Amino acid sequence: MCGIIGVISKDNNNVVPDILNGLEKLEYRGYDSAGLAVVGAAGLKRIRAVGKLENLINKLKINPISGAVGIGHTRWATHGKATEENAHPMLTRDVVLVHNGIIENYKELKSDLLKKGYEFTSQTDTEVVAVYLQMELDNGLSPREAFQKMLRTVRGTYAFLAIFKARPDVIFCAKNKSPMAIGFGKSICVGSDASSISASCSEIVYLDDGDYAEVTKDGATFFDDGFNVVDKPRVAVTDDLINSGKGGYSHYMIKEIMEQPSAIRKTLLGNDVPQNFFDKVSRILILACGTSYHAGLVGKYWFEKHLRLPTCVEIASEYRYRSPVIEDDTLVLVITQSGETIDTLEAMEYVKKNNNTCRLAAITNVLNSAISRLAGFVFHTEAGVEVGVASTKAFTAQLTVLAKLAFCENFELLGQLQNLPQACEDSLVLKEDIDKIAFRIKDCSNAIYLGRDNLYPIALEGALKLKEISYIHAEGFAAGEMKHGPIALIDDIVPVICLCPSGSMFDKMFSNIQVAQARGKNVIVFTDFVGAKSFDKSVKKIVLPPINQELYPILYSIPLQLLAYTVTVLKGEDVDKPRNLAKSVTVE
Repeated sequence: MCGIIGVISKDNNNVVPDILNGLEKLEYRGYDSAGLAVVGAAGLKRIRAVGKLENLINKLKINPISGAVGIGHTRWATHGKATEENAHPMLTRDVVLVHNGIIENYKELKSDLLKKGYEFTSQTDTEVVAVYLQMELDNGLSPREAFQKMLRTVRGTYAFLAIFKARPDVIFCAKNKSPMAIGFGKSICVGSDASSISASCSEIVYLDDGDYAEVTKDGATFFDDGFNVVDKPRVAVTDDLINSGKGGYSHYMIKEIMEQPSAIRKTLLGNDVPQNFFDKVSRILILACGTSYHAGLVGKYWFEKHLRLPTCVEIASEYRYRSPVIEDDTLVLVITQSGETIDTLEAMEYVKKNNNTCRLAAITNVLNSAISRLAGFVFHTEAGVEVGVASTKAFTAQLTVLAKLAFCENFELLGQLQNLPQACEDSLVLKEDIDKIAFRIKDCSNAIYLGRDNLYPIALEGALKLKEISYIHAEGFAAGEMKHGPIALIDDIVPVICLCPSGSMFDKMFSNIQVAQARGKNVIVFTDFVGAKSFDKSVKKIVLPPINQELYPILYSIPLQLLAYTVTVLKGEDVDKPRNLAKSVTVE
């Protein structure tokens, strides 16, 4: 959500192309407007546009601006509609500012500024911060003094970049709960994430909450939340950050779907469970949002069945608001692709504040993220950079880590995990069969997904994938619950997508499918070679390769991802950047 970028040229070159390149890499985060500003001989110059980044590029062709220092922004609207007036950067007479986050006390600040005669042109909370800085400059404070006073005054979440006319050589930066990294190389860059600045940098510093920095072409000075100068460690830029293009595929999503066998192999090679990891653990609490929450639900099945540990899975965005009881000897496991999900981060900090005896562990795809730095132990999903908003390879990599954890005492199942990458590769060749199913679904308004046991969460995930990118309303249900309400939705048009491989739940699921067939003609079954024998020709089947039934959730996720992708392509929608959604949710 919202992407920020700042660039300072070491050689006084025009930074606008580098800013645009960084904004392009930030598009995956989700946005509805974009803008940039530079400082040069002519002072502060800004240009903004609603919609896609190409609209901003076209405006720059007509009215070019240039400068050796600049900042840019892709906005995901929170306060105020998606209009040019509300787009960032926010500009006053002497300062230009971009912001990711939410300022909680902006109304009282705005009221005070209005009383003092200051005017506003937008409905955003960000403009309030820019005008506040202008007020402090008018009161005689230096840019550093004004910026520091602002940080002591505002409340909320933020990643700020500011440029002052009086200090055109400096980008002022600060973060609280929103991610920020500073890169060093042929240029000095600041970005919402490392991938947006990696092309120009060889080393990166990740800022912690409360950090404040002043960046110049000669480097950066870092301050803690008391404005004391501190040292920050630099981390080398890795190849996966640099090589994060489409690789010849039409969309990032299909590239990332096809990368899953490799991501699972890499994840299996690492993430060994420490000996005695579950000693003195009497229960497990999983905190996650969205797709990661569905991974957690699968983990609950596995942990309770194979480790005999009571497991609770909580939606992180709700968890801390109901004053939950956190018992001693609890393993708190947070799951997040980005490692920056604000709801998960806040839930994690609630746990630390209310029970410091709990063990905190995280499953994340981004090393050095805020959550990985907060956790006591980190399991890293080796999925590489995931750009598509709809998570695919990060999800199956999360499930792979959860399986290694749950099966850590079962050598037979650990051995079965080694068969998983090949089975996933074999499932990808089913794309032609899935394309035919997609034609049956693309014009539907609704869809139902059914699963049982450890495939129930995959029914939820399959429905989420379809609705978040194709905009078809889809719901996942535990198949046994169909008769308690969802059966009313079934007719000859609504597709009923059923997960029914052979195994211990096959007979129960088969009966549920018979009930659905009695009420509708659009039943689609995902099964295996053994299960397929029980269905007649009236049922459209996708037949997956055989695998141990404990691993069904990972294998059966992949064809559902392919289905959602193909339906979306057939509908002509933007696969990688679905409307209203963001890759990394950094605001509540």
